[in-house]
Amino acid sequence: MTQRHYTLAEALQAVGELSAEQLDRYIRAGVVIPVQSEHGPLFRELDLARLNLVVDLAEGYHLDEEALAMVLSLVDQLHGLRGDMRAMLDAVAREPVETRVRLKAAIREVRVVTRD
Repeated sequence: MTQRHYTLAEALQAVGELSAEQLDRYIRAGVVIPVQSEHGPLFRELDLARLNLVVDLAEGYHLDEEALAMVLSLVDQLHGLRGDMRAMLDAVAREPVETRVRLKAAIREVRVVTRD
């Protein structure tokens, strides 16, 4: 499946509260990294979602570009961990019942120990 790419003008239109100057600052800060083409930067759906989040964070919490980059880095890490967790849960679900019961008990035991 081919991803759609948005031009600079389309990205600015899609993210209503975003100015060209703000977008340029976010690109320079690494908050969003567009695909470079011979016709200029192109943005993916993921980039537009990040930009919408950035606008909300910048407006709601008055974060500067450096703070936004840090927050988005943490969001990216959480997203990666969530994917890892989902993969582990799917793998455990494929195991026999006895193995799942044993793993559940081991997880409970580890969680109790790490809380103390």
